[in-house]
Amino acid sequence: MNTADLGLPVRVPSTALFTDQYELTMLQAALKAGTAERRSVFEVFTRRLPDGRRYGVVAGTGRVLDAVENFRFDADLLGFLRERGIVDEATLDWLAGYRFSGDISGYPEGEVYFPGSPIMRVEGSFAECVLLETVILSILNHDSAIAAAASRMSSAAGERPLIEMGARRTHELGAVAASRAAYIGGFTTTSDLAAGFRYGIPTVGTSAHAFTLLHDNERDAFQAQVDSLGRGTTLLVDTYDVAEAVRTAVEVAGPELGAVRIDSGDLLLVAHRVRQQLDDLGATGTRIIVTSDLDEYAIASLAAAPVDAYGVGTQLVTGSGHPTASMVYKLVARAESDDPAAPLVPVAKKSSGGKTSVGGRKWAARRLDAYGVAEAEVVGTGDVPDGLAGRGLLVDLVRGGEVVAREPLDAVRDRHVAARAGLPLSATQLSRGEPVIPTEYVHGPSGS
Repeated sequence: MNTADLGLPVRVPSTALFTDQYELTMLQAALKAGTAERRSVFEVFTRRLPDGRRYGVVAGTGRVLDAVENFRFDADLLGFLRERGIVDEATLDWLAGYRFSGDISGYPEGEVYFPGSPIMRVEGSFAECVLLETVILSILNHDSAIAAAASRMSSAAGERPLIEMGARRTHELGAVAASRAAYIGGFTTTSDLAAGFRYGIPTVGTSAHAFTLLHDNERDAFQAQVDSLGRGTTLLVDTYDVAEAVRTAVEVAGPELGAVRIDSGDLLLVAHRVRQQLDDLGATGTRIIVTSDLDEYAIASLAAAPVDAYGVGTQLVTGSGHPTASMVYKLVARAESDDPAAPLVPVAKKSSGGKTSVGGRKWAARRLDAYGVAEAEVVGTGDVPDGLAGRGLLVDLVRGGEVVAREPLDAVRDRHVAARAGLPLSATQLSRGEPVIPTEYVHGPSGS
């Protein structure tokens, strides 16, 4: 069992300052006004998918749970806030004892989502919920964008494995999160050792062009690598002349050579030539791995090429052109008073400019057609219609401040495969289009 998500080997001491200042100033004002303890419901959703995307992928939930647990204001953090005069002493006293004690529900990690889907619902007092806005959004927006790109790439790759190798193209900590999200979306391995250490993701890697250039000639470089790593290693063959390098690689390693990697040139043409050459040399079992700034479109274009695996870096860790999922965290309902039994009142932003939202504490369900394929994302308030009973999408993540839904990363990865398979076939098309299923809203009698 993958135990990485059951407790990180490397922990951030506190996530409490992974936030925006206005969350603390809102807290101070609410404490002074006497409204801080009103029961509140916040929801994470996106108003639209990135242009041309057919579905979104929920990723980062496990990291959110860790962040909520580690959201603590220790003496150093309180000292920083005091020194800067960010909040008053009464607020500092309140923050010193902060522990999230509310409830969090949401789409399970790996599930797909659509515009308006209540991806995560955070419930508790206004004070304890408002502080989590930025850290939750920063995690979900980043990880979901990477997972969506990874999902598209894995669809394009079919049964061929994908290697995540984008660490050098992004922030050092972001690279670890990106590797985790890519694994959820369908990648099989990573080059990033920190991701392997934190999350148990299989790691791979052999050599770069620098290793070849270090030696007096290509043969010496190949011989050194084979002597160290064995005949099953992967030799990089595009430092000088590809055909000559392939011939030398097989001479050095024999037909047992594990793989060759091609990192430049017309990959479709070169892959065909290299495959023919390997076969002619008797290395029929030697695999071909291609890299070189691939995205889902480049991967799809190589579907007919004799390629065995793809390595993807820049385009993956930047969301293949969409580095954020554009999720927001909005107050959708709040109690009429501080009384724990006070009913919830739906609230929503009404301004123009495309930033309106739908008030009320929501549920979500996916309606299926007669063939068991998703045909609509139904989002509503009040009672769930009988026809959608048992199709609910939200699950408990935190109850009474206690995390209740940690799971192995492989289970999340498997969930995404199943969720994507339950969508119409057009979901995996790379051509531009609208969300593959519509979002329908159903309002209960009270709207709460």
